[in-house]
Amino acid sequence: MNTRDDELLLIGAIAQRGGVNASALRYYESLGLIESVRTTAGHRRYRRSTLRRVAYIVFAQRLGFQLEEIAAQLNGLSKHHAPKGDEWSSLSQIWIKRVDERIQELVHLRNSLDNCIGCGCLSMKVCKVFNREDRLAEKGAGPRLWLGDTPTADEDSQ
Repeated sequence: MNTRDDELLLIGAIAQRGGVNASALRYYESLGLIESVRTTAGHRRYRRSTLRRVAYIVFAQRLGFQLEEIAAQLNGLSKHHAPKGDEWSSLSQIWIKRVDERIQELVHLRNSLDNCIGCGCLSMKVCKVFNREDRLAEKGAGPRLWLGDTPTADEDSQ
């Protein structure tokens, strides 16, 4: 283990270096994503290696992972040292899958921008054709066509 990974840093230092608020660190800790060491006065100190976990959490959230998913991904990894190459390699496979899904979703969005995505907010002229009298509302909340619902021939012809 790298002795520098064991170095204890103040919550403010981790927050500043990690690009998150101290309150986020406390929240991550409450979820078990990171852990602190308490001084005799009860102040939080974080191992330097926590910075790598915080970076992972921040970027995983940017990819659309929920904190519960991130917790599952980090489960089993030591909180006391930086993950090793094989550990990161395993985690990267999860990210690659999510990145590929996001690319497909963004391509679909780019190709659909001239059409309605079923919520009525992007193209009112086209939406009248696909969602006359807001019939898609009967199928639930949200952008129904974007979520995979397609209008029936009945809905299309009305």
